[in-house]
Amino acid sequence: MRVMLKATLDTEKGNEAIREGRMPKVMQEAMEKLRPEAAYFGPEGGRRTCWLVIDLQDSSQLPPAAEPFFTEMNARVEFIPVMNADDLQKGLSQLGPS
Repeated sequence: MRVMLKATLDTEKGNEAIREGRMPKVMQEAMEKLRPEAAYFGPEGGRRTCWLVIDLQDSSQLPPAAEPFFTEMNARVEFIPVMNADDLQKGLSQLGPS
């Protein structure tokens, strides 16, 4: 299932990671592990945030996907089910006429 992982980083932990030079490594390792089909980074609500679109085959993949953001950045992590245009068309085709 395609999901968007939204990680809102703790400001102090993020500042610490940047000062110590760990932020690039943490993000690179997350990208290599999760292999997102899309990845975006920017501020939301005044906090560093990343949005990663990933494909999970099983719900048991949720903990390892979130853990680096929890342990390294004290992040708030959310998983949001999402679809691309092809997924939407496939889903809509199953509705049939009303």
